[in-house]
Amino acid sequence: MANVIDTLDWSLVPAFLAVAETGSLSAAARKLGTSQPTLGRQIRQIETSLDLTLFARRPRGLDLTDSGAALLPHARQMAEAMTALALTAAGQTADVRGTVRLTASAVVAHYALPPIIAHIRRAEPLIQIELVASDSSDNLLFREADIAVRMYRSTQLDIITRHLGDLRLGVFASRTYLERRGWPRQAKDLLDHDLIGYDRNDLILRHMRALGWPATREMFAIRCDSQTTYLALIQAGCGIGFAQVGIMGKDPEMVELQLGLDLPHLPVWLAAPQAMRNTPRIARVWNLLADGLAPQLSQGRASP
Repeated sequence: MANVIDTLDWSLVPAFLAVAETGSLSAAARKLGTSQPTLGRQIRQIETSLDLTLFARRPRGLDLTDSGAALLPHARQMAEAMTALALTAAGQTADVRGTVRLTASAVVAHYALPPIIAHIRRAEPLIQIELVASDSSDNLLFREADIAVRMYRSTQLDIITRHLGDLRLGVFASRTYLERRGWPRQAKDLLDHDLIGYDRNDLILRHMRALGWPATREMFAIRCDSQTTYLALIQAGCGIGFAQVGIMGKDPEMVELQLGLDLPHLPVWLAAPQAMRNTPRIARVWNLLADGLAPQLSQGRASP
């Protein structure tokens, strides 16, 4: 065993995990940002070091062998330990310069963050920003992002969160649509209009049903799950939809319809790994994000 430990290259553990989790060299290579031949060589290298066959080659990919499956939980523990080591080391720096990686939903990244990031760059030119516009939940503990702007509170351990406030939602239509189809005066009038909804996402349906509407997917004349495209459909006059007031309210061609609907608010949270939260550059961007988002939020902000 000592010889195995001595010859094992610990940097190969991420390669093993990526292949085990994706089931193919090509998918794992994309995940790690490397080439398929390089990843194949790394897998052969770790198998040689351990003197074990970790994967069985199948027509449609790679399956873990019994030996590979037995090693998988230990490899995950090693990856978590290496990540914790990197986070703790990164959190010790006193230098404000460096890169901060942000993640936010596509809508927030597209509409809300660009002017805030411009202000961050003016205020702190030594800080570089990487922005990940994604509606998936990035894992902060694996450094997929340093700070997340989310519409829910993270429940991961070792994550610091701050509730900034809430985003108000409204019912919107373009002036061109309303001039063509008429103005709804009360909620029931929406049934006589072209409604824009989601496709596979049932969020709008659930909220409509909670308000007592017998809502079905077929009620929506247009259905789209892409958040940014959804807003563009409303702006183009395709129909009536639901959107953040802070976004649509800035467009003079958009009209917020006052129909007496009790729409939910979207909570806005900042989240960051506890080990990194007080790193000077992370703390600085955290505070600038909170200040920049504040004008778009309702009252009730929590303290850091």
